[in-house]
Amino acid sequence: RNFEQALQDLAGFERIWLIYWFHHNENWKPLVRPPRGPRKVGVFASRAPYRPNPVGLSCVRLAGIEGTRLFVAEHDLLDGTPILDIKPYLPYADSFPEARAGWVDELAEPEFAVVFAPLAEAQLGWLEEQGLTALRPFLAAQLATRPTDASRKRLRSLEPDRWEIAYRTWRAEFILEENRAQVHVLRSGYGTADLDAAADRYGDKPLHRAFLLRFPAGGNGDRG
Repeated sequence: RNFEQALQDLAGFERIWLIYWFHHNENWKPLVRPPRGPRKVGVFASRAPYRPNPVGLSCVRLAGIEGTRLFVAEHDLLDGTPILDIKPYLPYADSFPEARAGWVDELAEPEFAVVFAPLAEAQLGWLEEQGLTALRPFLAAQLATRPTDASRKRLRSLEPDRWEIAYRTWRAEFILEENRAQVHVLRSGYGTADLDAAADRYGDKPLHRAFLLRFPAGGNGDRG
């Protein structure tokens, strides 16, 4: 198919657009409730995956190219997502910082700066080296607005001003300090009995075991 030639010169771009198929979606909704919105909006006024034609669009960081394999970071795709097309991100054509954003401009929500304590930063760096690159952008997006809204996030209150947020089988503890959310530590969502069991529904138990060996102070799901 000459895809090697089709990828020629793409390596010089820092970011690319991925057009893909929401392959797990079987239905669509005319009205959806966006993560940051207080009300439902028309699906075409949102980026929700529940669309008549389930086509997705994401601007991701291009981390490298090996043959016909592209390595990307800061994405929101699931493993196995079918990619329909690839296009380079062009700042002069794709960036309009002064453009009106409809109902999004109406939001008057406080923004929190999301920062990572040294341990959390080390844990994230190690996980990213192992290929788990979606956790950092997830935390940055989820904690920037309404970080303690349990109706929209998988949250657990640990003590006053300290919470735990879940990302798939991972957990992150954070605290709020004025206008910033600080992530203190990452934890495995698996308890000891879960890790000892043979079943591995998400295929990530080896990574969790290695994480606990690398960061024993992080703990796991057995923690109260």
